[in-house]
Amino acid sequence: MSGAGAALRGYNGELRAGLAELRARREELSGRIREEEAERSRLQGRIWALTERLARTSESLARHLAARGELDRTIAETEAAYGKILESSQTLLDVLKGEIGNAGKASEPQNTSKEKQARGQKHS
Repeated sequence: MSGAGAALRGYNGELRAGLAELRARREELSGRIREEEAERSRLQGRIWALTERLARTSESLARHLAARGELDRTIAETEAAYGKILESSQTLLDVLKGEIGNAGKASEPQNTSKEKQARGQKHS
C-alpha cells in the first residue's frame, strides 16, 4: 500500500498545485475584470457628459437657426420695402420734373400771332 499511498500523495500534490494555478488565474482575471469595470464606468461618465453637452449644443443651435431665420425674413421684408420706396421716389421725382417743366412753360411770355409770323418768315 505504500505505493498506493505515495501515488495518492502525488495526486494530492498535483491537485493542490492545479487548484493553486486555477486560483491564480482566477485572481488575475478578477483584476482584469475590475480594471475593465472601472474603464466602463469612466466611459459611461464621459458618454453622459458628452450627451449633456450634445443636448445643450443642439438646443443652442436650434435657437440660433431660428434667430437667423427671423433675421432673414426681416432683411427680405426691409429690402422689399426699400425697393418700393425707391420706386415711389422715382415716380415722385418724375412727377416733380414734369411739374417743373409745366411751371416753366406757364411762366414764359405768350408770343403774339404777329411775332410767330415774323419768326416764321425769318426761318423760310
